[in-house]
Amino acid sequence: MIQTWIADAASLLNKEIYQKHYDLVPKWRQEKADKIRFKEDKALSIGAWTLYEKMKKAYNLKDDAPFNISHSGSYVLCSIEDSGDVSVMVGCDLEQIKEPRMKMARRFFSENECKWVEANSENFYRFWVLKESFVKATRLGLKLGLDTFEIDITEERPVLVRKPEEIKGDYYFKEYGLEGVSYRIAVCANKNEFAENIIVVNL
Repeated sequence: MIQTWIADAASLLNKEIYQKHYDLVPKWRQEKADKIRFKEDKALSIGAWTLYEKMKKAYNLKDDAPFNISHSGSYVLCSIEDSGDVSVMVGCDLEQIKEPRMKMARRFFSENECKWVEANSENFYRFWVLKESFVKATRLGLKLGLDTFEIDITEERPVLVRKPEEIKGDYYFKEYGLEGVSYRIAVCANKNEFAENIIVVNL
């Protein structure tokens, strides 16, 4: 089962709280955070790894358990395969809803996807997190290109209707929402077993 947790990392803007979490993450993660300019982004970097470590401990998983992390605004997100099955490929993405970027939609989305965005501007962020979660699940990232595949949202769950030939097997999507919070959240995996609800935790 693919579990997804989310947390507000705003508390890490406090120097003492940030340092507490910073001291617990691996050295390479500390070095990565040290290179980040803004304290808000430092907090997200450390917060995302803290969330991952919490999940790994909660599900008693080894370091090689498939997982993915994301962050946007003040929130951090982590999805993890709770059985530790290393054959599972998982990606997740989180984006704070702001003004839609139609130029980006026309550049990276298919004609049908653009029609959905034109009908409802919030669909821009819906497609964006779906697409980001897919490229992260493939482990190719943006090397894949957001315009090389197409997602249909007419069904109850989003469906991948076109993908590059080099991507083998089936991929599935799960979307989550948070009441009163303007974010889009999507998880993608090559395994169609997602937890029904997202879990909100404190860091």
